[in-house]
Amino acid sequence: MKHFIAVAAFSTVLVSHAFAEEIITAPFDGSFDDATFAVESAIVGQGLVIDHVSHVGDMLNRTGADVGSDKQIFAAADIFIFCSAKISREVMEADPMNIGFCPYGIFVAEDDSGVMVGYRGYPDGPMQKVQTLLSEIVEEAVGN
Repeated sequence: MKHFIAVAAFSTVLVSHAFAEEIITAPFDGSFDDATFAVESAIVGQGLVIDHVSHVGDMLNRTGADVGSDKQIFAAADIFIFCSAKISREVMEADPMNIGFCPYGIFVAEDDSGVMVGYRGYPDGPMQKVQTLLSEIVEEAVGN
C-alpha cells in the first residue's frame, strides 16, 4: 500500500509538472523583425527592462553542421529575457523556490508555418501572476 501511495504521489507531481511546461504560442501576422520590435515594445511598455536577447536561431543555424545536422529548425528565433521586480517579489514571497522560474522569457520564432510569439506555461498558484503578465505582453505584441 505504501508503494501505491508513493507511486500515486510521484505521478501527481509529474502530471502537474508536465502541465507547467506547456508552450503557449500565438501567430504573428508580419515579419520576424516586426514581431521582435512588437515584443520588445510591449515588454518595455510594461515598464520592464530586457536583460538579454538570446539569438537562438542564429546559434542553431551556425552550429548545425558542427553537430552533424543539416536541418534548419527556424529561419530566425530570439528569446527576450526579463524580470518584473514587483511580480517576482510577490511570487517568491509566496514560495522562495519560485526563484527557479526567474527570469522570464518570451520568444519570437519563424519557421515554415510563419512567425510566432510565445512563452512557457507556469504552474497553478502564485506563478499564474507571471503567466498573466506574459500573456498580456504577447497579446499586445500580436495585436489581439
